[in-house]
Amino acid sequence: MTIILGYKIKQPMLEINPYLHFMGNTGEAMNYYKSVFGGEFTISQRYKDVPGGEKMRPEEQEKFIHISLKMKNGPTIMATDALESMGQKLTSGDNFHICIHMESEADAEKAFEALSVRGKVHMPMNRTFWGAYFGMCRDQFGIQWMINHTYVK
Repeated sequence: MTIILGYKIKQPMLEINPYLHFMGNTGEAMNYYKSVFGGEFTISQRYKDVPGGEKMRPEEQEKFIHISLKMKNGPTIMATDALESMGQKLTSGDNFHICIHMESEADAEKAFEALSVRGKVHMPMNRTFWGAYFGMCRDQFGIQWMINHTYVK
């Protein structure tokens, strides 16, 4: 059992992944990383593939909402395109999150609450259309986190 700021978390995490954010060139960047590290794309989803995507400008529909590169004998690098039309702006050094995959919804909630103390919530924990319990925050030290629990199908 792990204790974070007084919160007891039975199984703290299943996996940690870097989650990178790009301003429209996610495909180019991820193909480059694939050429460097090897591996395979396990998920590739564009904005046009998600609910409401059909309302977006055609050029934005082709941008990536999520892509995962499972590196050969290594971790998974995940990424997305930030869209200025959605108020997203990136600053170098501020264009990544640490994504923690938790074993249960309760553990995800506890970790999120602990990391949010004296920090800032960007997206409260909530059930998502992609089948996860998910939230985003910046902790008191300026580190950006994505907390995720994927529901078993």
